[in-house]
Amino acid sequence: MHSKQVGDLLYLSGKGPSSAVGKLGVDISVEEGYRCAREAGLILVAAMSNALGGDLDRVKDIVKVLGMVNAAPDFGDHPKVINGCSDLFVEIFGERGRHARSAVGMGSLPDGIPVEIEVIVAVEPARSR
Repeated sequence: MHSKQVGDLLYLSGKGPSSAVGKLGVDISVEEGYRCAREAGLILVAAMSNALGGDLDRVKDIVKVLGMVNAAPDFGDHPKVINGCSDLFVEIFGERGRHARSAVGMGSLPDGIPVEIEVIVAVEPARSR
């Protein structure tokens, strides 16, 4: 399952980029990590759209973002990487895209992806047609 709605909250499973593999602080620069987080954000927006029947106007607020960074033990720029997703949400949704966030380091992520991001979104009820 890629999403679950409970009341007015939509929970989206973690998504990562399809364009890169590697570890921040070893194989991947902060700038490339930022682009990977932005790509993951685009995938999450597509998942929101899918879960909401194509109606992104139903997004009331991006509530919480959890950004996981596949990082070397001494890497410390996790927030700069996850800014790629956070900045994208504000570009797309304006003030509705501002959110609480955690950016944490992981020793590894599935299939060697550099970032994985999950999101909680407050949504409006479906409109009757």
